[in-house]
Amino acid sequence: MHGRGFDAPSRAAASPPGRSPARARIHAVLAPCARALRWPTVRSAVLDVALAVGFAVVDGLFLYFAYQHFWLPPGVVAACGAVGALAIVVRRRFPVTLALFSLVFGTVTGGAGFAVLVILYSLGAYAPSRRTALAVTGVGYAVSLVFTGPTDADGSFVAQAGFGLAFTALPLVLGLYMGARKQLLASLQERAARLEREQGLLAERARAEERTRIAREMHDVVANRVSVMVVHAGALRAIARNDPERAAETAAVIGEMGRQALQELRQVVGVLRQGEEAVASDVPGVAEVRDLVGQSGATGLRVELDVHGEERPMPPAVGRTVYRIVQEALTNVHKHAGDAATSVALRILPEAVEVEIVNEPPRDRPRHGLPSGGNGLVGLRERVTALGGRFAAGPGARGGYSVTARLPLPAS
Repeated sequence: MHGRGFDAPSRAAASPPGRSPARARIHAVLAPCARALRWPTVRSAVLDVALAVGFAVVDGLFLYFAYQHFWLPPGVVAACGAVGALAIVVRRRFPVTLALFSLVFGTVTGGAGFAVLVILYSLGAYAPSRRTALAVTGVGYAVSLVFTGPTDADGSFVAQAGFGLAFTALPLVLGLYMGARKQLLASLQERAARLEREQGLLAERARAEERTRIAREMHDVVANRVSVMVVHAGALRAIARNDPERAAETAAVIGEMGRQALQELRQVVGVLRQGEEAVASDVPGVAEVRDLVGQSGATGLRVELDVHGEERPMPPAVGRTVYRIVQEALTNVHKHAGDAATSVALRILPEAVEVEIVNEPPRDRPRHGLPSGGNGLVGLRERVTALGGRFAAGPGARGGYSVTARLPLPAS
């Protein structure tokens, strides 16, 4: 049965639109009793009360007029049958106790009528275990064969056994079926709710990972390029009057870096709009790392690149990560170390790619005042860790700074 629950007392006391005042009063009277007897809804309470009153009347009349031979008078048997039927109101909370009470009380007083059908059904539907329900029903069936009631005292044993078996088995089996069905529905609802919660958590995790990825890509594209362009612009202003030729070269480098930044930014936006597979992008390799080092050297940074091992195409994820490591490390040198001597070592091994960027202590503190939040190194660590590699960044032995990473290559 489905209906309004008792988790909102204010709604039980008030009369919502569409409910008559009489129904509201009935609801207010039954609500405390329902909470005490653990009725799930008001409709369940009304149903149980109606069943108890109805079977009390039916059983009382039936036992009174169908009386044949019993040790109690017909009126007493009918009254006991009515009392046994009224006990149906507790069938949901005390199904086993009610069945045992009906067994003992009905056997002694003869007041066992049609209410036993509801009691056996409730025993199968609400008993804590099937074994308990079957055991109590078996005992009741055996007792009914030994002790005859007022309506079957003159019947044959075979007829009594057959009628008793049908009388007890059918409602019990129906109750067991409905109880199993309710448990199945409850488990399915719980599983659906759990899956919904898990799906929400997975969606939130996916959104968080996507935000992190977008922030990392935007930092690599915008922050690195713009930071270096600001540094170069400051150098261009300083040498514009004294060395026009070098100033022109620096301006050309700034323009080229701006075009590269726009191109990478378009690729990132394309990935966000269409997906990773829909946007074709070049995989950075050793040649792109050389160009990156050359751009930094063209602006006055004393940087050298050493490549060890056989130059060969790297997997896309590894190539992009190597490129971003060198890019972020050189950007940090521009921002924090000025023109400090820097070495970039790239070792291509059969099983891994190792990158090491080391700069010496700066001679003069840079004056550009660029902000730094440390997100670049965090993003690099996330990239390397995601590929199963190792990443380290910190002050060097001679007072400078070093960034090292080892990225495993997939087995060919």
